[in-house]
Amino acid sequence: MNIDKVLVSILRRRLKAITDEMSIALEKTTRSPILCEAKDFVTGLYDREGNMLEQTENLPILAFSLAPVCKYIINYFGSEIYPGDVIFHNDVFSFGNQNNDVAVYKPIFYKDELVGWSACKGHQADIGGAVQGGYNPAATEVWQEALRIPPVKVYEKGKLRKDVWNLIFANIRLPIVAEDMKAEIGSCVVGERRFLDIIERYGVEVFEAHKNYLFDSTEKMMKSEIKSIPNGIYKGESNVFYDGKIPNSKYKIRVTITVEDEKIIFDYSGTDLQTPGFVNGTFTSSASATILTFLQMVSPDIPHNQGMIRPIEIIIPEGTILNAKYPAATTYGNHLCPNNADAIMRALSQAIPDRVTAEWNELLCSLTTGINPKKNESYVDICFMGLKGGSGAIMGCDGYDHIGMIDASGGVLDQDYEMFEQQTPHLLLQHEYWEDSAGAGRWRGGLGVKTKFIIGSDNTKLVTFGDGDIEPAFGSHGGKEGTLNKIELIYPDGRIYRTTTKDMIDNIKKGTIYYQEAGGGGGYGNPLEREVDKLLRDVQNQVISIEKAESDYGVVIDPDTFTQISKREKFK
Repeated sequence: MNIDKVLVSILRRRLKAITDEMSIALEKTTRSPILCEAKDFVTGLYDREGNMLEQTENLPILAFSLAPVCKYIINYFGSEIYPGDVIFHNDVFSFGNQNNDVAVYKPIFYKDELVGWSACKGHQADIGGAVQGGYNPAATEVWQEALRIPPVKVYEKGKLRKDVWNLIFANIRLPIVAEDMKAEIGSCVVGERRFLDIIERYGVEVFEAHKNYLFDSTEKMMKSEIKSIPNGIYKGESNVFYDGKIPNSKYKIRVTITVEDEKIIFDYSGTDLQTPGFVNGTFTSSASATILTFLQMVSPDIPHNQGMIRPIEIIIPEGTILNAKYPAATTYGNHLCPNNADAIMRALSQAIPDRVTAEWNELLCSLTTGINPKKNESYVDICFMGLKGGSGAIMGCDGYDHIGMIDASGGVLDQDYEMFEQQTPHLLLQHEYWEDSAGAGRWRGGLGVKTKFIIGSDNTKLVTFGDGDIEPAFGSHGGKEGTLNKIELIYPDGRIYRTTTKDMIDNIKKGTIYYQEAGGGGGYGNPLEREVDKLLRDVQNQVISIEKAESDYGVVIDPDTFTQISKREKFK
């Protein structure tokens, strides 16, 4: 068949437009702030074999976990896939990435022929298990974390299976979850309709031929990017601190990256063994983290389809902290993404120093649950306002201030202040950029944030999960490190409790103040080489203090006029 390159381009953009529309539909119909505000979800389209056609990656680490499960579902059901089917899945031991991230898959049929799949995945406010909200730092096995959902049909041939639906939601605490899963189903219906519009217009044969050409073209683009990296073997490692079980524990992530012309291999064979607690990843969550980290170093114009990942090989031995064996607890696995990225950045800084960043601040997150006395209803809130600090700087560009969730999903826009106070009993006191939290450099790191609120109900439970309270974000090529994370509870009697990074505190009293510092990212390059005009602007905007301008950047600034008085000579 003759390939129309204009049609290839049209199809590429049309597929992206469809996943964007799916994303908008899901955002507008979900009820949980985790989904409708923080947009902790992804939407995607896949071909009949489960290959990625396109995605809208509101939270990138989820996006690259949809295709492996789609292929698993195809093999799992075999010939028993029918028009009108709707399939749920969250099982981390059949290519899921995290228990709370529940996916919906809908097969797309044209004239009784399977032609593709629409899918979406979102973080649900509760998924059963021992702890409301799903994060259980005390867990040692998967059953203490969540209800496992291997591939299961909730609709078959267009008919709701009430028994299956009720079985699932009888094991989930919050009614809002069922409503949000209905929204996910609706998003997949939108994808199905729009995908069928393409098939009806061009036909299956034309679509398949042009899809394959698109995959091949995308593969060539990725191979070209890999070829621009010098051939060689590059090694990097990073630390994971405290597994929630063993005080002062530390684990190593080790990656060996081999670049061979048009292929790149990420081998984690030297990584430490899995932990006894919930600080473990799955293969899917870890491989997704590897892909999205590498994508930061290549052209952003590469389409996100199956061709993009063909030249990438990822080796993660089972039984390591990045690929725990069944039935390990793994809810923390998504949050090993920053640590994984650190190892990759350190390795590739030897080969492409102009394309890697200094270290991003590690995630430190909190989750509050309880009864909202204003509504007499249970609530779950992930404090998206404070869970992440600044990104690392890169050659030519300062870091991103307060990046939000995993890898820049929204920053300060992740959680609306008024909705926070509507959905929870808490009262927000402070949420602002943290002056002097960014690592100094010719290009400074991104700022962290300070967050403070009053807990508004008795018997509140707080769960923390994260890192970054021991080792700050490192600087690169002469840049300085960022700042550390911390979470404190200031009780009504004045007592102060500093949480660990994997903690669970019960029966917190109303009036307790929650205070969090999310650190800044590392700087890049010698701070003494920073442009003075930029530094003066940062000081005037209270990004950098006058004292830090002198001590880190060697510039003395008049506090009244914000003009330069003197400047230290650059290092030779």
